[in-house]
Amino acid sequence: MAEKRRRLRSSTVVLGGMGVLAAALTSCGSEPDRRCVDRDNHTLDGYKVVADKNCKSSAGLSRSDWYYDSDVSRGRADYGTFDRDDAVDRGGFGCSSGSGGG
Repeated sequence: MAEKRRRLRSSTVVLGGMGVLAAALTSCGSEPDRRCVDRDNHTLDGYKVVADKNCKSSAGLSRSDWYYDSDVSRGRADYGTFDRDDAVDRGGFGCSSGSGGG
């Protein structure tokens, strides 16, 4: 019997390649999850989450700021960071991690 070879269609190859490219692009430099919080309103449960408009304009709360990668429960955000650079995941597929020292 003659052995049949499976032949991939060009559209299958292109779509597969696009999937790999999309995964690489989204894993590098993606925007971290963030919440606008009132820095002056902190309890054992975390910072009080406020409307995003307070972090987007200077007319909002005097001490509102973005709080990244936090756990949110009952209107409070905790276990996050105010430093966006610390929250960005730099270790995805195709990304370089670590810093170059001199």
